[in-house]
Amino acid sequence: MFGNPRLIYYAFLALSALLGIVLAFQAPQWLWLWCVLPALTALGAWDLNSHSNVLRNYPVVGHLRYLFEFIRPELRQYFFESDLSGRPFNREQREIVYSRARGEGSTSPFGTRRDMEDTGFHFVQHSMAPKAVPVRHARLTIGNAQCTQPYSSSRLNISAMSFGSLSANAVAAMNKGARLGGFAQDTGEGAISPYHEAHGGDLIWEIASAYFGCRNDDGTFNAERFAQKATRDQVRMIELKLSQGAKPGHGGLLPGTKVNREIASTRDIPVGRDCASPASHPEFDTPAGMLRFLQSLRELSGGKPAGFKLCLGRHHEFMAVCKAMLETGIVPDFITVDGAEGGTGAAPTEFSDFIGTYINEALPFVHNCLVGIGKRDDVTVIASGKVAMGFDMVEKIALGADMCNAARPFMFSVGCIQALRCHTNTCPTGVATQDPARSRSLDVEAKSKQVHNYHKATVASFMDIVGTLGLDSPDELGPQHVYRRSLKGPSRSCTFLHPRVQSGDFLKGEVPVEYAEAWEMARAEHF
Repeated sequence: MFGNPRLIYYAFLALSALLGIVLAFQAPQWLWLWCVLPALTALGAWDLNSHSNVLRNYPVVGHLRYLFEFIRPELRQYFFESDLSGRPFNREQREIVYSRARGEGSTSPFGTRRDMEDTGFHFVQHSMAPKAVPVRHARLTIGNAQCTQPYSSSRLNISAMSFGSLSANAVAAMNKGARLGGFAQDTGEGAISPYHEAHGGDLIWEIASAYFGCRNDDGTFNAERFAQKATRDQVRMIELKLSQGAKPGHGGLLPGTKVNREIASTRDIPVGRDCASPASHPEFDTPAGMLRFLQSLRELSGGKPAGFKLCLGRHHEFMAVCKAMLETGIVPDFITVDGAEGGTGAAPTEFSDFIGTYINEALPFVHNCLVGIGKRDDVTVIASGKVAMGFDMVEKIALGADMCNAARPFMFSVGCIQALRCHTNTCPTGVATQDPARSRSLDVEAKSKQVHNYHKATVASFMDIVGTLGLDSPDELGPQHVYRRSLKGPSRSCTFLHPRVQSGDFLKGEVPVEYAEAWEMARAEHF
């Protein structure tokens, strides 16, 4: 017994407690202090029978290990994390968003802290004849010839975030900020909530596999409910979600414990009952079927722009959609490309870490495919993946997009501190929680101004950089404008990363060798 260190320690605590009680009778004023020792003794006895190996071997003091582990994220973020090392967004990125949201400048002293010789470093080269880009180029029109109600959109909008993942106040603040700045808010797959409608900001209604807000009791699509909401003036575009970057190819489950009356009413689901989102859509199972369903959404909405969102996976499956466009004649008004580095309130770790295509690789491929089938001018490509600053917009548009969506930076603008507790319902800032006590701390009026400020400053930075390149419009950006630092030798423009495709090449049989096998595999009749 006495050869075991943990039992010696336990015996010492017991003797100390007994001695403390004896001494307390001699000096009662110290009784409160000596009572700590019996408490520690009891804790040690409990630890000796714990399921934790650490606590069984190190009773009482073993709890320090779990204490430090609990506060480890805060210690790293506040004391040990460098300005550029944090993930998913580093401190420098967050501080720029906070500063712009407050209406302050985003200048920095004494030079860059980035390693400009690091492999993979991206930068652009300025012109000796910079220009002032006309403000009209900060917007573009979404909608091709098949759309009767095109939408004049900002180059930067709020990406998909549902009521349920975000608090009511966070959603409302973003909506009011969108109205103040004249840009749009994507509803996320959780349907149009009262908070999305609260202040009249433009909406992009996302329709996912569970058809929240326009579903029958069995989970199938309800056209009448959809048309009733989609024809509202506030809804500007319809987005059909095939997959998302944070968990591509994975459905979801909304636990019944979270389905209160408000969420149930918004999503058209029963109160208190588990609601599963299937991984694929029950309304179609082929690329051609998907486009026909998309066309029905466009018609039911009164001719508003309709497109789809995906995280790029197997190349031949996206090419199958391209072939379906040619066979059906149905062309989406936009495609939102979600990067595998995207975020969500909660996702299986392996899906977030190892599945899907990084946005900077996905954009050139999607762009080239649309060019190859001669449809690039008919489809607006939207980039959604870690867009936080003006340079991020320049990079994404140069690599194949026309405009950008951002989610987490807009969360920062309403107070998010990247506490990484989105999935616990204990968000300390009231942004990603349904706890009324926590969410009421978010002031809708004040934060809506910060949303507006951040958007305005970021778009201004984007336009400023475009002018610095000597360009008259963002539409002139291309991969030749973005340079990538190589492992050896000088940096090279991103034109070398992907093949060059001319309009209609695929129709002429001139498919680059890198794409040839996938193009041959692609069929409009199956994914």
